[in-house]
Amino acid sequence: MSDRMNLIPFHKMVDWVLEEYKTKASIFGIREKKFYRNKSGKHIELFGDKLASALGPAAGPNSQLAQNIVASYLTGCRFIELKTVQILDGEDLPVSKPCIRAEDECYNVEWSTELRIPEAYDEYIKAWFMLHLLMKELGLSESRDFMFNMSVGYDLAGIQSEKINNFIEGMRNASMTKVWRECTETLKSKMGQFKHFRLSDLEKISSEICPSITLS
Repeated sequence: MSDRMNLIPFHKMVDWVLEEYKTKASIFGIREKKFYRNKSGKHIELFGDKLASALGPAAGPNSQLAQNIVASYLTGCRFIELKTVQILDGEDLPVSKPCIRAEDECYNVEWSTELRIPEAYDEYIKAWFMLHLLMKELGLSESRDFMFNMSVGYDLAGIQSEKINNFIEGMRNASMTKVWRECTETLKSKMGQFKHFRLSDLEKISSEICPSITLS
């Protein structure tokens, strides 16, 4: 396992997903028959959102990269707790990597995000757009049936820092950020490649990414 997180540019991720689905009927190795669909029509309500299932990944490496969040959504996760961010990030983290070692036993030796906070933020916004795209394009739901929950730590001073405050405010409203504009323009430019996702669907994507927060 590499000690580096490889970030995929949003436009390349969209191309990857479309091509793999077209040629292999899978996305990131997940076969279409494994895609979760809420056949019961039942939902649960949480923080004002309706979720198609009560399942989701806890904050961890599994929710640090956009492609992992996409994989969790396709397999039934609807409450996505994003990887914890804190004032110490990236190469400043005084821990060994990779953060999960699996030999005879498995130990979690991580502290927090291995990405710099701006990188982590971009991953979460990219995932937000990808889930909206796939929701409509694959016919998984007519309206948003998932939610993101941000996770921050690890002490009050760190949470009150400018770095973390900017992250929190950006998750409350992402509309003025560079990555939001990039994702929007990317989907606009590729609109002709989609079968079901329309410009009206893009315009409905809320810039409020997280209505809730977990203190780690």
